Amino acid sequence: MLSYVILGANDMKASDRFYTALLEPLGYEKLDDNGGLAFTLAEVADRYNGPGAIYIKPPFDGKPATVGNGSMIAFRTRSHGIVRQLHAAAVAAGGTDEGQPGFRAEYSKTFFVAYLRDPLGNKIALFCSESPQA
Repeated sequence: MLSYVILGANDMKASDRFYTALLEPLGYEKLDDNGGLAFTLAEVADRYNGPGAIYIKPPFDGKPATVGNGSMIAFRTRSHGIVRQLHAAAVAAGGTDEGQPGFRAEYSKTFFVAYLRDPLGNKIALFCSESPQA
């Protein structure tokens, strides 16, 4: 079972702005975490160890954070509207568009997704599986 995710950051202010805009509307609570940030779900019993905990912090080894080529984190939402809203908010908060919200028939007829990159370049997906009529 996946427990938590740590993403490196070189500019904590930019990452804070981006991830706050992206994760707080999904129900995550933001906490300071020893020079970094922790986004956790309050209803999870062991919220700091997941599932679903997201940590944003400078790398422990002191070297610059880099992007994992081919890596992506996906967040499920409840509706097409939330995918659109969060994509716009995250781009406005310093993210970069990697794919406008819409259906991707190559995955399924109900897969509605938007892609973006955080300030460092990590790829993020926001999706839901509502039918096209929703």
